Amino acid sequence: MALAATKEAKTEGQAFPEVAAELKAALRSELDATNAVILDHLGSRVPLIPEVAKHLIGAGGKRLRPLITLAAAEIAGAGGENARYLAAAVELIHAATLLHDDVVDDSDLRRGFKTANVVFGNKESVLVGDFLFARAFELMVKTGQLPVLDLLSRASCTISEGEVLQLETQGNIDATEEMHLDVIRAKTAMLFEAAARAGAGSLGASPHAEKLGQFAENFGIAYQLVDDALDYGHGAQDLGKTIGDDFRERKMTMPVILAYRAARDDSERAYWRDAFANGSDDFDRAKALIDRDDIGAKALDHARGYAAQSAEALDGLPDHPLKDILRELALASAERPF
Repeated sequence: MALAATKEAKTEGQAFPEVAAELKAALRSELDATNAVILDHLGSRVPLIPEVAKHLIGAGGKRLRPLITLAAAEIAGAGGENARYLAAAVELIHAATLLHDDVVDDSDLRRGFKTANVVFGNKESVLVGDFLFARAFELMVKTGQLPVLDLLSRASCTISEGEVLQLETQGNIDATEEMHLDVIRAKTAMLFEAAARAGAGSLGASPHAEKLGQFAENFGIAYQLVDDALDYGHGAQDLGKTIGDDFRERKMTMPVILAYRAARDDSERAYWRDAFANGSDDFDRAKALIDRDDIGAKALDHARGYAAQSAEALDGLPDHPLKDILRELALASAERPF
């Protein structure tokens, strides 16, 4: 049993960082072992590769995906070495996508630190991302679980499809909510879902994989909807983000879709159309319009719906202290402050 804390989980009313910290504390020994696996698989005879990888991975992060993998394994009674290998693989896949994302988005800040592409260069970041993908697949193979290898392979393909889909919707002010949700499902939710299913199936097929996968998928959607809204609200600096990045990159996210729909006259509609067709530095007006129509609250309503579905998906799973923490994590994901 890997739990470092088996107290009766009573996290109602806690903020998201507190619940995430409780999950991390409960899985501390397993997470430490997973981090050791990750570091062990960053080695290369080319010194620049671990240097770039450690720049990103060493910057921290919540480790939500590997934590969900480990928690799902514990709840399904499948904890152990395979679960740690898969949790490490999931984190390496996530790290690889971040390296690629920052190049595509021309980002210069992540988690409050300069991005790897700024420090080392775009080519280096892309190639090290490829290296991390390869290391992740090495870890999957070590488990000897072909269904899990298939699951995480398909998730990696879907993430790439999500990146391309996001590029296709970039600057398209006529993008719909469903189009944006398709991007979120592919880019974000799919890896969360795969992380949970992989953990549950780390020792073979599990009857609990379906519910844990539903929990993680809906959690991922809620989490990303709030993250998108934070880009137009207060508090993004605390997450290491620069407010307005999505606006400047002309990404179609829920706040913009809702704000364009709420436009009161042709002048406002023309502003949004021009800003996303041609780019704009007038973020202050975008934020003023979003604040005026309380778009942040409306975006949160969308997130709360998915958070509730995430929590409900845990019903019927075996009683376990981690299940209680995951339920609160889901509900708290849609309550992060602006």
